Amino acid sequence: MVPVAGFKVIGVVGLGIMGTGIAQVAAMADYDVVALDSEKSLVDRSIARIAFSLQRMVEKGIFPETVPENILSRIKGSSDLEAMSDCDLIIEAVYEDYNSKRAIFEKLDVICAEKTVFASNTSTLDITGLCSGLKRSDRFLGLHFFNPVPVMKLVEVVRTAVTSEDAINRSLDFVISLDKRPVQVRDQAGFLVNYLLTPYLFDAIRALSAGLASVSDIDSGMRYGCGHPMGPLALSDLIGLDTLFKAGNILFDEYRESRYSPPPLLKRLVSLGDLGVKSGRGFYDYTGSKGGNPRDLIGF
Repeated sequence: MVPVAGFKVIGVVGLGIMGTGIAQVAAMADYDVVALDSEKSLVDRSIARIAFSLQRMVEKGIFPETVPENILSRIKGSSDLEAMSDCDLIIEAVYEDYNSKRAIFEKLDVICAEKTVFASNTSTLDITGLCSGLKRSDRFLGLHFFNPVPVMKLVEVVRTAVTSEDAINRSLDFVISLDKRPVQVRDQAGFLVNYLLTPYLFDAIRALSAGLASVSDIDSGMRYGCGHPMGPLALSDLIGLDTLFKAGNILFDEYRESRYSPPPLLKRLVSLGDLGVKSGRGFYDYTGSKGGNPRDLIGF
């Protein structure tokens, strides 16, 4: 493959679900990938997840049995930030915490060559704040992928007031080379998708709290009445109720509009540790069935 816009080596920092998916799709698009996390065990687990995902694709007939080995050979795992020194583009995908992300970029700013473009996969945090004071603020942007990364086509390409046209154009070309659909947005809390999506999810939770309808009926209403592939409460469970609660607070801090204020029911569920799919319970109970059983939360 001829490198797109000069990008040949892609670095991914943070190998949770999102970072692992980003590393996978970059390697599938013939890029060399440096996949990094704080501990070797986390790196090994991420590469094992990618191998499993690729094998599933083989079983579905998406590509031949020989392909996964070639893809995996392009991924180099590491737990040392120095391994990022030769990357052309680095995508940070660590936990949604400003201080953690900022500390990583400050270290990378010293380690990496001048050519390296930095991107954050944050879904809600201020890109301008993350790049402020770095020597490459003009080569810093947001690349917000959606979960699950190998399946979801959209990537938000987020520009700040100082992001150069060159960095934007090269990143747009990169996203397209992954067989993804880029949309350009300016730097503001929630960008585009979460700016529109969060109030919708919160309205569904408020409707449940008000006793308007049950969990299953609210989701069925939006699935079969509006053609959505998933109802808002099931989607909230998939996102993670703690993640949604934190995102809502960030958006409310920015806009001071009540539609972004997390509903009390969401706060209570998070306080109980009912975080959705990842904890086994949220608006649905996932302990007894694969698809989840709706809970009776009217008046909760």
